[in-house]
Amino acid sequence: MTTSTATVGRLTALGRAEITLLVRNRTALFVALLMPVLMLGAVKSSLDRVDLGGTGLSVAATVITSGIGMALLVVVHMNLVAAYVSRREDLALKRLRTGEASDLEILTGTALPATAVALVQIVVLTVAGVAFFGLGAPARPDLVVAGVLIGLVQMTALAAATAAVTRTVESAQITTLPFFLISSLGSGLFVPVEVLPEGLAAVCERLPMTGVMTLVRSGWLGGVDTGEMVGAAATALAWTVLAVFAVQRWFRWEPRR
Repeated sequence: MTTSTATVGRLTALGRAEITLLVRNRTALFVALLMPVLMLGAVKSSLDRVDLGGTGLSVAATVITSGIGMALLVVVHMNLVAAYVSRREDLALKRLRTGEASDLEILTGTALPATAVALVQIVVLTVAGVAFFGLGAPARPDLVVAGVLIGLVQMTALAAATAAVTRTVESAQITTLPFFLISSLGSGLFVPVEVLPEGLAAVCERLPMTGVMTLVRSGWLGGVDTGEMVGAAATALAWTVLAVFAVQRWFRWEPRR
């Protein structure tokens, strides 16, 4: 058996076990499947009080692309923080480290169900946007794909980093809240960055999810020049690298006592 085949086999086994645990956990299943849908209603309500004139955005386009961000933020980040903490506290991570799986395989395998659910939701949103909301096909699908892939890796790494400072599964609801609020309000999920005051927008453009949202939204709708796109990609990648470094440096594999 080759090394790559063995890696795929271990990731498949870990992912299958995590899917079973996700299905059994009604709270996690609700957060993964229904919360992003409910959040779209909140996004739509917030946009009713925002003047999008001059931004090149419509309400439908903003809601659909915000839904992609919500899938990344809620399904991947919020779910995974609880999952990593739960597996750590019941010693599952410690036991896995005594086997053949590497640290990266353990963290990736744990993340597979959440990332798969998020990808399915993103595909459904994309199809719905084109078929029912008249958005048209993405102008630059490569940028949309790049934004989603960077977002998946970034949210997974940030979830593992957040788990390092989270003592229990219950406290994950508190430790994930600051990032959820900052990303929702500052990265263009509820209100596009384009309508914020210039100084505030300049700060928000440096947030972790803003680069991802810029790639997704501009890749689909167009209207952003190459320089801004490169800056958005650089910001998103820089936060991703920083999150990976934090995980390598501070992630805890044993229960916090």
